[in-house]
Amino acid sequence: MKNIYVGNLPYQLSEDELRDAFSQFGDVSSVRIIKDRYTDRSKGFGFVEMSVDSEAEDAIKNLDGQDLKGRALRVNEARPRDDFRPRRQFA
Repeated sequence: MKNIYVGNLPYQLSEDELRDAFSQFGDVSSVRIIKDRYTDRSKGFGFVEMSVDSEAEDAIKNLDGQDLKGRALRVNEARPRDDFRPRRQFA
């Protein structure tokens, strides 16, 4: 299973539309567009999980830089959360 980061998403894009874009390359296990918890508006990025690694690699290669509703997608393999943002600790 490969987790894919998708950035520079159009703010009005639905999860179903994102799933459709990736499903042309293979089976999509899950799609999640990250939203602001207060406004419920898209933050412009999300994650797609694909069950077959070769299909995920094909989707990354073909969709990175492609235009979707007027925005050039940034698509790459998602890094583990701990790699880029330390966990907050509260006293």
